[in-house]
Amino acid sequence: MPPTPCDAAAARPLTVVNAEIRALWQRGGGRLSVEARREYERLLAEWAAAVRGDVAEAA
Repeated sequence: MPPTPCDAAAARPLTVVNAEIRALWQRGGGRLSVEARREYERLLAEWAAAVRGDVAEAA
């Protein structure tokens, strides 16, 4: 079965995803447009998948 977008994206380090989230908020001046909100939600899903991956590796 091919990987889902979240599975493929989870391969990126947490620090990279976190930096993108921070940059998104900075670009918006603390407010997100509808398009930026979609990107934020996608990044949060990617971040959560990466966290789950780190926890699984630690166990």
